[in-house]
Amino acid sequence: MNFIRGFQRPLAFAAVALVLVLAAAQGFLMTESHAQAKPLKKVKIAVGTTVLNVGYPWLTLPLALDYWKADGYDVEVLPVGASLQALQQMVAGNADFAQLNSSVVIQANVVNGIPARVVMNNGVIDWSLTVLQDGPIKDVRDLKGKTIGVFSLATGGIAFMKSYLRQNGMDPDKDVNLVAVGLGAPPVEALRTNKVQALLFWASAQATFENAGLKLRHLRAADWGKFPDFTFSTLQKTIDSDPAMVEAIARGAARATIFAWANPDCARRVHWSRYPNTKPSGVDEATAARFDMNNQKAQLDSMTDAFQMNGGKLVGLATVDAYTRIQNFMLEAKLIEKTMPASTYMINIPGFFEKINQFDAAAVRASANACPVK
Repeated sequence: MNFIRGFQRPLAFAAVALVLVLAAAQGFLMTESHAQAKPLKKVKIAVGTTVLNVGYPWLTLPLALDYWKADGYDVEVLPVGASLQALQQMVAGNADFAQLNSSVVIQANVVNGIPARVVMNNGVIDWSLTVLQDGPIKDVRDLKGKTIGVFSLATGGIAFMKSYLRQNGMDPDKDVNLVAVGLGAPPVEALRTNKVQALLFWASAQATFENAGLKLRHLRAADWGKFPDFTFSTLQKTIDSDPAMVEAIARGAARATIFAWANPDCARRVHWSRYPNTKPSGVDEATAARFDMNNQKAQLDSMTDAFQMNGGKLVGLATVDAYTRIQNFMLEAKLIEKTMPASTYMINIPGFFEKINQFDAAAVRASANACPVK
């Protein structure tokens, strides 16, 4: 009897333990189920372009590779026109982030008092004025009296072009005419038929013009490549209300940058799989691939230049020194009438750039080299 009672006690403890284990397991399953059912937080990014082609890998690859989704965010990337339109969409509350030219970020703060903040620096000034290589225009001064085609009359590169013309003894408001020609075939046709005598566009856009058969001469100021340009930005109120979201979105962009650098051709294939309508049409597969690789290389080169300019260690790093340089340039060029400390419009999360680079870069490179899309 004592033996039986002694034996019953371990059985009782075992039964209780089993109940506890089952309860814990049930609780875990309920928690996991709840976590899986938790809706993704919606985030919108406005981009200063009309077409999300392969030239925006830090914004398109995180969608195609589910980087942001894995972190709990349902992100929508919206092409909205030029940088000013992207800023307007963010200020109006229609977007949480905006991809802008650096000049637009600075003018927003210095001129309009809009608290737009620099989240990442994604490129340098890679704009150029291009003319037909075998045409009569050999020097920027030859543009006097000519018409220049631009993406839109609000595009960020106009400010730098005006400064460049002033440096060469011209009055940009009197000596040249500007006409909006959009993107794609219209600017190519406008230059080819002499409706415009030059085009002012960023490097990846110029690559598409060359893909279309134009042989171009590039005119640009020697110091443009020393200034930060394409800037991922948000408003201070967004940083204050959800800093974790800002970090997660920037981290996904940093991961995508590493992916694209590691295997540009895979980045192109991944982009096509997600955005098939952006694939060049009217040409065979090999030619389409070559066109988009040219386009993408122009942007990756600019991203690499920005990375090196900012120290070559942290992807997306934006420095006070770099933005001070371009702000001073804008002041000297009379693009702004005053300055403020560049630290005012830099993101103010301590250790932010170290945080957004906290991912397994080697694993990202391995994934790119293996390539999920064949």
